[in-house]
Amino acid sequence: MDIAGRFFGLFALIPLLIYLGLIVFSIYFVVKMIKFMNAKTKLDQERNEKLDELIKVIGNRGKDEI
Repeated sequence: MDIAGRFFGLFALIPLLIYLGLIVFSIYFVVKMIKFMNAKTKLDQERNEKLDELIKVIGNRGKDEI
């Protein structure tokens, strides 16, 4: 019975370890997503600024030709 009790204790820890692993993975995933979204926002802002400059250049070129 002593061996069976040890195996039962081991099997009781498995769901707890799985749950703990899921929590750690969830926290890691959320942190990575926040970092990705911050980087994406910065790159999108830079792209929008470049597009604004391009629109101004094209607009000025059109006025010069008239």
